[in-house]
Amino acid sequence: MNDLIDLTGRRVLVTGGSRGIGAACCRLFARAGAAVLVHYRGNHAAAEAVLAELWSINGEPHHRFAADLADPAGVDALFAFLDREWGSLDCLVNNAGIWEENPIADLDLGRLEKTWRINVTAPFLCARAAVPFLRRSPDGSIVNLTSTSGQRGEARYSPYSASKGALISATKAWSTELAPEVRVNSVAPGWVDTDMCAVPFADGGREAIAAGIPLGRVATPEDIAGPVVFLASPLARHVTGEILNVNGGSVLVG
Repeated sequence: MNDLIDLTGRRVLVTGGSRGIGAACCRLFARAGAAVLVHYRGNHAAAEAVLAELWSINGEPHHRFAADLADPAGVDALFAFLDREWGSLDCLVNNAGIWEENPIADLDLGRLEKTWRINVTAPFLCARAAVPFLRRSPDGSIVNLTSTSGQRGEARYSPYSASKGALISATKAWSTELAPEVRVNSVAPGWVDTDMCAVPFADGGREAIAAGIPLGRVATPEDIAGPVVFLASPLARHVTGEILNVNGGSVLVG
């Protein structure tokens, strides 16, 4: 447990928690003393591995649950499980998302709709389901994982940019709508060392990208998890509606 951020007794749901940024968030929340519900869609082995790590960190009642969050029935099942196992929730981390190339001149409608369902509809559905729990928490909060792409746009990935821009706007709207009971903030990463970026990082791409980042390197998932846990903690108790950029100085849009 961290002496500065003590989340002992808190309950946290992390969507897309079986890998990458989501898994790093799960581990750091556990190190702060929280119980974590690891949501995942289909990779049972990865979710089980994260769950085992959480149990090794603290003795809180951690769980995992598989669901398609783009389907309202999947969200209902996830929150029914949460209610049955915990009966409370202190923080929702809307992390699950996809990043797919989809140039506007050759727009694939199916891919566009898929991006919107996963990156926008799912966080909306999860937030709606979480609000009754969060309003009963002494410090309820939502942290949305967005992107610098949603702030400046990104060529050939406009559906992704639009989806993250929508979630940034939702963060600001929810922060006023749900105050004072629930705080709502966003962490907007730049380039992060995850499986999602394997293709652009290949064949020297990673080095070229890092050369354009003022801090000189691509972020690790842990670099993103720290700000997420901070925003969910009492240290950020007077912070709401904020978009916290974590990009090594590469996009100065604060």
